[in-house]
Formats: sequence, structure tokens, C-alpha cells
Amino acid sequence: MSKKTRKESGKPLASRKARAPLSKTPAKQPTAKGGRSPSKSSKSRKGGQASPRLRSSKLSKAKAVATSNRENRARSVLREGEKARSFKLPRDGGNTVSLQDFAGQKLVLFFYPRADTPGCTREAIDFTRLKGAFAAAGIAVVGVSGDTPKAQEAFRNKHQLSVPLASDETHEMLEAYGAWGEKSMYGRTFEGILRTTILIGADGRIVKIWRKVRVDGHADEVLAAARSG
Repeated sequence: MSKKTRKESGKPLASRKARAPLSKTPAKQPTAKGGRSPSKSSKSRKGGQASPRLRSSKLSKAKAVATSNRENRARSVLREGEKARSFKLPRDGGNTVSLQDFAGQKLVLFFYPRADTPGCTREAIDFTRLKGAFAAAGIAVVGVSGDTPKAQEAFRNKHQLSVPLASDETHEMLEAYGAWGEKSMYGRTFEGILRTTILIGADGRIVKIWRKVRVDGHADEVLAAARSG
């Protein structure tokens, strides 16, 4: 063995390995069709997530639909002096109530958001309290909400209400009379029943409309207007 051989064999293994450069070949990146690497947007689509542009487009469409609905309702809202719009609804007790039932007679329609809630209960009790005075003046009174007929019956029985309570679960009449629209509560915006009262004359035309009704004293105000109108 030569001196050179002895010197190299005496070196540690780590030192000998260090002399030979390691060849690292970079791992191939997966490519999409066409030889391009998949973009982040394609990965997000594979994961079931819509791209920001798609989400923005859907949001814009939803806003456009909501705006269109509001504009259509604004154009179709019933106004004083116009003919009252025909309706026929189920009511408490299993019967129906319609505009035709009150032909040639004054009619008060009070629209309330929900049966057996505090404000709606006070309002229905006030109209019941004044039912005799309305009848003496030849004026009929009907309450309308989106509750089921069964819920209306429970509401009537619990508070001994004597005015008819009609049920408009489809909201068609509510929309026709402008008692359905955008509301806000606790910072949340939604669509629902707007507390509204409408006085219809004996000729079938709208005499007066109360919107954004405040319950306290409202029934008395309606009676006074109906007597003079």
C-alpha cells in the first residue's frame, strides 16, 4: 500500500462523503392539461370553494333581484282613492272571508305581524273592544296576518277576540295591500309583515291608509276617521 492510499483510507467516512457533491434533482411539479401548473383558483374549485370573482357575481345578482322586487312593490302599492283589491282568505273558525262579503259597507283591514305577540295582541284587543262602536257606525273590521288558521283560532280563544282573523300564508294579499316588505331588527334586515291599517269606503275605494302603525290609541284613531270619512 502506497503512502497516498494509506492517507486516504485513514480519513473519516463523513469526510470522504463530503468530497463527493450530492446531486439533487428538483421534484417535478404536477402539471395541468396543456403543460401548465394548476393555479390556486383551480385548486379552490376542486375543493368546492367558489372563487372571489364568482362569489362577488352571485352577491351582485342577489342584490339586483332584491332591488327589482322592492321597485316592483313600490310601483304596485295601493294608494288612497284606488279601488280595493279583491281577496278571499281562510279565517278562524274554518270559514272564509272576502272583500265581496262587505260590498256596500265600510271595512277596516288591520294587518299585524304575528298572532299572540305583545303588540299584535294589544292591537287585536283594542279593535275587539271597539267592535260595537264600529258596528253601530256600519263599519266592519277584519284582522289579517300570515299565521295559519289554527294559530288564529288559538289567538282568538286565548284573548277572547271577536273580530274575524284572516290567514294569508302565501302573502299575496299582504303584498297587494302594501303590508309586506323589508324590515330591520337588531341590525338584521329581512322581509315580513308591515303593521298597516286600511279603511275601505262603501264604494270599494281606499279612503285612508295608516303605515308603520303605532299600536297605542290606533284603534280609536281609525274609528274616528271611519266615522267621518
